[in-house]
Parts: sequence; C-alpha cells; structure tokens
Amino acid sequence: MQFNVRPYVCGALGRFDGALLDRLTAAGPRVKPALRTDEAALFSSVPLPPYHRAGEDFAFAWGERRPYGAAEWISVAETYETPGLIGSPEKLVLHAGALGLVDLYYVRHADAVYFSSLIEPLLQIAGVEIDWEAWASIIQVTFPLGEATPYSRIKRLPGSSAITLTSGRFGIERRLPRWLRQEPYEAWTSAGELLEILHEVYKDYDGRPLLVPVSGGYDSRLLASVAVARGADVESWTTSPDDGTDTDIAFARSITRELGIPHRVVTQDPSAYPADALEVARRLEWLTPHHAWYAPFAKEVHQSGRVLIDGLAGGPLLKNFMVSGSALQARTQAERSAALLDSLSLGAPSMPFLSEAAAQWAGDSVRRSFEESTSMFHGHRAELPLSVLHTRTVRGIARSAVNLVGPEASFAAPFIHPAFFDAALSVGVARKDGGRFYRELLHASNPRVAALPSTNVVKQPLRRVPLRSTAAPARAYSHAHLTRLQRVVPGLLSDELHAVIAAGPDALTRFRGWNDRFWVRGLTLFGAWLGDFGFESLDGPWEQ
Repeated sequence: MQFNVRPYVCGALGRFDGALLDRLTAAGPRVKPALRTDEAALFSSVPLPPYHRAGEDFAFAWGERRPYGAAEWISVAETYETPGLIGSPEKLVLHAGALGLVDLYYVRHADAVYFSSLIEPLLQIAGVEIDWEAWASIIQVTFPLGEATPYSRIKRLPGSSAITLTSGRFGIERRLPRWLRQEPYEAWTSAGELLEILHEVYKDYDGRPLLVPVSGGYDSRLLASVAVARGADVESWTTSPDDGTDTDIAFARSITRELGIPHRVVTQDPSAYPADALEVARRLEWLTPHHAWYAPFAKEVHQSGRVLIDGLAGGPLLKNFMVSGSALQARTQAERSAALLDSLSLGAPSMPFLSEAAAQWAGDSVRRSFEESTSMFHGHRAELPLSVLHTRTVRGIARSAVNLVGPEASFAAPFIHPAFFDAALSVGVARKDGGRFYRELLHASNPRVAALPSTNVVKQPLRRVPLRSTAAPARAYSHAHLTRLQRVVPGLLSDELHAVIAAGPDALTRFRGWNDRFWVRGLTLFGAWLGDFGFESLDGPWEQ
C-alpha cells in the first residue's frame, strides 16, 4: 500500500511512553514527525503542514481535501470529511470525519492514547486479543458495527466523534452531524434542481481527467452523464462484480456507447482469486469479506492517472437502498430497527452454518451492537437511509474506494458533497420508493441513457456465467481456511457444516445461492485471520 494521495499518520496524546511510540512509528509505513509537544505527537508518511497555526494553536488534517482556516472540529469533519488533530494550550482534539470514511484507530494504554490510520501498527501496543462481537458482525452483516475491530483493545473512532484531552483528562465527544442537527424536512426539491446541484459539485473536478466505472445501475450512469454533459475528459471502465451474470458489463457497453465515451472491460482470472481474496482481506485489515472481485480493477486504477468518480451513498440517498417495505411500514421503533437489521444482515443459509449456541449468541450480539450504532438516528425523518449510510456504506461498501483505490489514487464521491447530500436527504423516502425519484433524476440528466436497461430493474439475467468465487481455485482456498476454522473453533460451526468441510473442497459446490456464498466468505475470512495470527485453539463466549 502506497500512501500517495493521502498520508499515513500515527501518533499519541497524553503522557505517552516514548518507547511505545517508537514501536508504533516503526511498525507501519515510514513516517516523519509533523508535530511534537509535551502532550501530542503526530507523524506522517509525507510532509504534513498544519492548515492553521497561530501562536500555540494548531490544526492538522489528513484527508484528500485540505481545510482552510481555523474552525470547530465538527465543522471541519462535516465540510471536508477528514480526520484531524486540533490543539490549543487548553485542549487537544483528535477527530474523525463526519461519516468516518477515512479510518482512524486508537488504543488507550496507561495515561495515553495511541492512534494510527491502520490497525496493524497498533498491535505493537495492544497485542492480538479477539473481539468476538466484531467477528459476529463481520460474519452476519459483513462488516463490524460501531467502534469494533477484530481486536478487543483496538477501537475505530466513529464518524462525528473526537477524543479530547483537557487538563490531563481524556474524554469522548460525540456530536450530532449537520444532517441530524438540521433535520432535512421535505423541501420538494425537484429532480432538475438536484441535478443542478450535482453539476455545481462537479466544478470541483473541472480540468481533471475522470474515470467513471459504469456498471448497469443508476448511480454510475448518472455520474457519467453529468461528466459528459460538462465536457469532461472522461473514460469508463467496467469489471465483473462476480455475480454469476455479468449483466453489468453488457449494460455498461450500451450506456457508454450512448454517451460516446471510451469504455474498457477489466477482466478477471479465476485462478488468481485466492491471491486476490487474501490480499484484499489483509489490505482491508480483515474488516469485511467484500471486494475480492474489485482487486484487479483497483490495481488498474492506480496506473490510470485519473480521478475515480465513485457512486458511494447513491443507493441509500436516492432510492431507499437496503430499506425494506417492512421498515417503511413499521409502527414502532423496535419493529423499524428489527426490519432494517434484517435487510442489512445475510439471509438464512440453505442449511445451518453456525452451531445453535453460537448462532443464538451471535444474533443477540449483533442486535445489541446495531441498536447502539444507530440509536442516534431514532425518530429522525431520514432514520432509515442514515442508518444504512453510517453502517453498511461507511464500514463495508466504502472500503473499495477508500482503501483499495485509495490511498494510491484519488477518488471523489459527489453524492456525499454537503450540498448534494443535504438536498438528497431532504427528499422524502416515500418519493424515493421503488426508484421513482431516481428515474426522474436520470431522465433530467439524459433521457436516452435513462431509457436503457438497468440492473436496478431487470431481475432475470441475460445469461449465466461461472462465478470466479466458486471456481475450483476459490473452493480450494475457502476449504483450507474453513478447515482451519473447524479445527481452531469447532464449537462455532454446525454439525452440518462440519460434514460438508470433511467431504472436501468440491462439497462447497452445493452453496450456490447469494446468502450461502457470503456465509462461506465470512467464515473463510475468519479462518484466514486465525491462520495469519497463529491461533491454535479458541473457545467462543457461547461456550462459557
């Protein structure tokens, strides 16, 4: 991983131990000091000047967008979606971005907090202690919830949160982000007005060569249409999402042909899947089983010299993605939360994957973690899309752009620009239901492109193609790690799954459905993690 467009940072606050700080700085990418005071140390992989300095006051940020001038930390976090360190003689503030897209991890040790852009260097201080609740979430919903990481002592600073140090005492500040402080009541923003705002957002990219990865869905064709309408230097690349249909590739060809932009298909090799899956797992620090299919594409983007335009957050903001009818029609908060968690979780597999005790414990754990992670949105008129954004989008889906394309290459996410985000959020969920409002927006942008087939509507595939993630090399890879998992944590798996694993790699061919495949991927990820850290035997909390 090369930190080209945003730096790797690490450091410490409080009465930190110099020897521990040296171990931290030596454990990650090469860094140089950016700041050193009695109570704060900040190191960066590239020169990191403060964006504000006046006397003893200072302010640093390390996202792709650089702030201008002094401001309260939550304002910086909301406007630039960047983590940072702000200090004065009275107070130190280490903050995340408002959504928390750029990761910031920390460990509290003795009288200090040690922090890093990456988890692994912090293991030099915290050691490897498993967080079972994090793994329950990774397996059941495909990403951890709240502050959790796979390690019990290492936490992730959530969006709109900060660690403060005042008069030698640490505290945690959790602020309501702008979209919660200023509840976006329905302003009856039209599709045309929202499109005008998107054009204004694109002015930030004027003069830069763009890469829009068009698929078969709504988000990418909208972003490509706006880029073309503005006369941008734009190309489009598409790769298979490994969904067994490759409908995205066929639809992307028709979209880019209509728009008149160069189009390239980035191919994938089934024999490379094991190496890609393990590389992505390690690079994403074991946080999600998603994105192995994206690895070849991301490597090509690194060499493109173009800014990737990503449709991050388009689904939850514009078409109620992952929001079920049950959630929309729920009459109580408990019903609404349960319906939303059900949408975000993997469905029931074709047979039990977890033992009865483990499944019961994991289900209870995930429900509790989800409630804690989304309670701040309860009662908000945009509770449902915001809950999806702050959980699945930030902790799972965003990793492809943030941690696979970045930090080597630049990416932009127009939909989370404050002006567009606020306007889109103000459109009521009823207007977005069934994709109606999004289709109006697409028609306003380019009616010819809007009329082309979309994977958001087409339910039957044009054809069936072999899955890279279930081909023979992938089965051998999954089986090896499932075998390790079976040996190290035997009480986790059901008797039925034990029998399948015992039958060899080809027995995994029975798992053809989407839910089955993701259950296999999550458990395979866990087995690979156990192998990387040398675990030989573990008892889960359901066995205690």
